[in-house]
Amino acid sequence: MKTLLLSALGLCLSTAGTTHATPPNVVYVLCDDLGYGDLQCLNPHGKIKTPHLDRLAAGGMVFTDAHSGSSVCTPTRYGILTGRYSWRSKLQSGVLGGLSPRLIEPGRLTVAQFLKDHGYHTAIIGKWHLGLDWAKKEGRSVSELGIESTNQVDSVDYSRPFENGPTRVGFDSFYGISGSLDMVPFVFLENDHVTQLPTVEKKWIRKGPAAPDFEAVDVLPTLTKKASEYIKARAAEPRKPFFLYLPLTSPHTPIVPSPEWAGKSGISPYADFVMQTDDAIGRLLSELDAQGISQNTLVIVTSDNGCSPAADIPALLEKGHSPNLHFRGHKADIFDGGHRIPFLVRWPAKVKAGGKSDQIICLTDLLATTAEIVGASLPENAAEDSVSFLPALLGTDKAPLREAVVHHSINGSFAIRQAHWKLELCPDSGGWSDPKPGTPKASELPPVQLYDLSKDIEEKTNVQKENPEVVAHLTKLLQKYVESGRSTPGAPQQNAVPVEMVKPPKAPAAKGKKQER
Repeated sequence: MKTLLLSALGLCLSTAGTTHATPPNVVYVLCDDLGYGDLQCLNPHGKIKTPHLDRLAAGGMVFTDAHSGSSVCTPTRYGILTGRYSWRSKLQSGVLGGLSPRLIEPGRLTVAQFLKDHGYHTAIIGKWHLGLDWAKKEGRSVSELGIESTNQVDSVDYSRPFENGPTRVGFDSFYGISGSLDMVPFVFLENDHVTQLPTVEKKWIRKGPAAPDFEAVDVLPTLTKKASEYIKARAAEPRKPFFLYLPLTSPHTPIVPSPEWAGKSGISPYADFVMQTDDAIGRLLSELDAQGISQNTLVIVTSDNGCSPAADIPALLEKGHSPNLHFRGHKADIFDGGHRIPFLVRWPAKVKAGGKSDQIICLTDLLATTAEIVGASLPENAAEDSVSFLPALLGTDKAPLREAVVHHSINGSFAIRQAHWKLELCPDSGGWSDPKPGTPKASELPPVQLYDLSKDIEEKTNVQKENPEVVAHLTKLLQKYVESGRSTPGAPQQNAVPVEMVKPPKAPAAKGKKQER
């Protein structure tokens, strides 16, 4: 379909055939470890009150079959920004640390750069966790593809600017933190430098350099305030649309609800933190309303993976709250509890209120979706695993938008989902729940798992033995995706490193050793 982009006037004709006077602002809120069942609009029996997320869902569309690109943090974030599965990068398992070097390859197109090239102002406020190149002290080093060891936390010279952070991959501005809230350094970053030198030592799960004024409990309120200020500033320039990527630090560990939220749920500190996160999103929506720009602002709220066991899931279940609803497993796992995530969209100008979609989508799909919205083509060597879900938003979808989606766990185990079939190329959870990888129990199980989700949404009955043709078909399809360097139509591309579809069994971490978060 013919598309026309009139960038000088900010006009576009989308490939869906819808004319916009101006392209929409895009606000993408990524919660950290928020479970599918933590939202009452997705889990009517949930015990945590989420009025603002419920209002957002009622005013827009809920996707019931959305998935993160990985069941842990860093790889999902890579996929959101690049439209490419992270297992195509050099990060094949686990997550980065707060001191790790950049993961996004030089020259790789990101959502931020794409939208910037099409007239948007772009900003990230929040948790980066995709590596950046710190200035290191002489003779010192940091882990490249993992959380830094205890003897590496003092390897950085924080008085010097860092390189290759968010402002080098398409963002006009950056304010936030380098990794998870429980990772060093405990300090805010702005563009290419720390806002205050980390001259003291503090501990939130991990111990290391911290700015004297930095407190974990203040981070969510600070990010909320900064996001509201950004929206207000951008609303003053209505002819230039904006893209705000807001990766929140909550409700990830450390679980630190503000004093006014502590105890408010009557359930647990985690539940309090979820309520505070809901309130932060409510403040964001109120600011859009106050500035009169809600109508043509596309708001997406989602999560980077399933709820973490750090939330004390057994205690929540005792109170009648299931943070991952009825899905098996949790963060880190290959099971749906690891990667089935909430995904709410509101865009009053184009998306009807009260909508629901059962399309299978992935967080890698943002880049292709924004490209279709602005009516522009993507280069062959970009967004290799990104599929536009704009037809679902507009109600014009008549068939599945995706051929299949690939899942990935913390230890690098693969799964592939097509329609109601899900094939997992491991005998175990691939993560932290039972059966754990490398355990005697796992060694007694079949090497692959196949589930018919139309009959077995909880992934209880492995039917691989009864359906060898389905196993063969899905294995071949995944192999094609791996070897082609892409899962979308187009010229074959190169993965950054060789990719192993089946990982050798690996024993779990020794008792007492910290899990990656």
